[in-house]
Amino acid sequence: MARKNKILVPEARQALDQLKARVTGTMDPQDAKYEAAKEQGIPLQKGYNGKLTSEEAGKVGGRIGGSMVQELIKLAKNNLK
Repeated sequence: MARKNKILVPEARQALDQLKARVTGTMDPQDAKYEAAKEQGIPLQKGYNGKLTSEEAGKVGGRIGGSMVQELIKLAKNNLK
């Protein structure tokens, strides 16, 4: 079952979407998951994806989330300098 985490500051949604697009190398944040799946060879398509295993779905989300965390850490380190 998909889990939609609520962000703590709703006004940050646009900035988070921009970060997601930046770390996946896409212009549109909606295409980020498809780009991440393509890089890993996972057959994610627009529409129904019921044939994906939970492992494959986790790899896509983990790739995006992990990259976002790494980028945020890098930005924070630069702000401390």
